[in-house]
Amino acid sequence: MLTVNRILPPDAAAPVMAILSLTASDRAKSRHRFTADDATPVYLNLPRGTVLRGGDLLGGDDSGENGSGVIRVVAKPEPVVVVKAHISFDLLRAAYHLGNRHVSLELAPDCLKLEPDPVLEALLTQLGGLELTTATLPFEPEAGAYRAAISGHSQGHDHN
Repeated sequence: MLTVNRILPPDAAAPVMAILSLTASDRAKSRHRFTADDATPVYLNLPRGTVLRGGDLLGGDDSGENGSGVIRVVAKPEPVVVVKAHISFDLLRAAYHLGNRHVSLELAPDCLKLEPDPVLEALLTQLGGLELTTATLPFEPEAGAYRAAISGHSQGHDHN
């Protein structure tokens, strides 16, 4: 079993030994056993509170420069509700109401993504001016100011 205990500097071209596709909730587990996409057993032993993002590189004490022992994290597609609006204020208002409920949200200039929840979907429909669609997509919710400070790693990922 490969044990990873640190997040390596970002490098999109870095050679890796395995890909670890994880859902948003799995990427919030700092101490857990997973199986990489190629069936390699991986044990995360990261500082508590670490939240991984798609594209993060993980390594252990034995990680080499040729990719040996290096794992790339991929945001695994999962069911989400995509919220769009014709008027930006409607989308802003939706983000406000969801934020008041401490809902995990992925923010983009033209949409919000959240985990499916019939109660929240009814709330958004009642607000009006919003278009809700379901999809299976990678989900990269905001880590939040407190969690970003705990994890100690940058959340400067580009939101397309």
